[in-house]
Amino acid sequence: MEGGNLAHDGHGFCSECDDLSLLSTFRDPATRIFCSFNMTSAATAEAAWFAAQIQKSYPNAWPETVRALIVHSAEWTDALKAQFLPSNPTKSSYSNLLRICGYGVPDLDRALYSASNALTLISQQSIKPFKRESGELKTHEMHLYDLPCPTEILNALPDDVTVQMRITLSYFPEPGPGEIGWQDRYRYASYVLRFDVKSPYEEKKDFLKRINTAAREKDEGSPGTSSASDHWLIGANGRDRGSIHSDVWQGTAAELANSNIIAVYPVIGWWRERSHLGRWNHKARYSLIVSITTSAEDVDIYVPVAKKVGITVPV
Repeated sequence: MEGGNLAHDGHGFCSECDDLSLLSTFRDPATRIFCSFNMTSAATAEAAWFAAQIQKSYPNAWPETVRALIVHSAEWTDALKAQFLPSNPTKSSYSNLLRICGYGVPDLDRALYSASNALTLISQQSIKPFKRESGELKTHEMHLYDLPCPTEILNALPDDVTVQMRITLSYFPEPGPGEIGWQDRYRYASYVLRFDVKSPYEEKKDFLKRINTAAREKDEGSPGTSSASDHWLIGANGRDRGSIHSDVWQGTAAELANSNIIAVYPVIGWWRERSHLGRWNHKARYSLIVSITTSAEDVDIYVPVAKKVGITVPV
């Protein structure tokens, strides 16, 4: 969010400036009516307003969904990319950009509405990450989503038409009780969720094996099957931080048609590792948002999917 800017004297000195700050009401109207403010205070107020607009438009949206829509709508501006990305960016470059600038500048219209050549799917679900089996706590379940992709339309598009699929996963884990949470990454978050997508050339059984192994292993290892890593803008190493994960899948229409399964699965947290706290059998809420866009503006991918899932389409 825009937090205002500093004035620079050309010799290394920076200072706040009313002309470059935001205007708001003053806390004591008897003293004066308005005041300027900036930085975190201004950005936080704008983020709260942004979230309120989403909650007003979608009163049934969970807080996990409101936050996900803010991030999902964000894009890095050309100025941010010019300042922080090299001329030939890699996944590491985008991870660095993410650490510095977050996911970019949110767009309210994009958060609330979907254009005719775009498709947005939202799922609000609860998952039970862990279970007790033979006296031992284990990972319990994962969720699979079969995307209702318009396969016929996608396969009919030429190879030079690019398709993007953005996925955002948002959830609020419990922080670890006590200072011990800082010493072990499995003790701070109560649980951790991840998402992944079937590779275009990966069989479903191999995809499930890969996800099951990642859910079981503390280091989130892989069984050796091919993931879709080449298609991601940021990649798992960069996006799998914190409790909100967003990334952009890029490829041809035919590749997307064969990448139509998304998995949401848990990995280890203190709910499982600290069983004496009695939280291992609790459920966790999350929001998953998926958007698909094409570079072909004359292709409508919304209407076919809307009809497929039973949404009334105005004529």
